[in-house]
Amino acid sequence: MIPRPPRSSEPTAAEASAWAEVLVRRRVLHAAVLTPNGQWLVQDHPDGPLRVLLGPADLVALAATIQHRTRTMRPEIR
Repeated sequence: MIPRPPRSSEPTAAEASAWAEVLVRRRVLHAAVLTPNGQWLVQDHPDGPLRVLLGPADLVALAATIQHRTRTMRPEIR
C-alpha cells in the first residue's frame, strides 16, 4: 500500500458532516449527530452504546478507519 501524504489542514465541520451523512445513509453507522459544542455522538447499532467524538478530526478518522477495514476485508478482484 502506498502511504498517503499528511493532510495540509485539519478536517472541517463540513467535511465531518459529509462523512457522517454517508456513513449513516450507507448504514455503516446507525446515527451520527453533531452537538452544539462541536462534539459528535455516534452509535453503531440502534441498541448500542453512544460514543462521544471530540470533533471533526475524530469523525473523519473514524470514517478512514471504517473505509480501511472495509477495503482490506474484501477479496481482491482483478
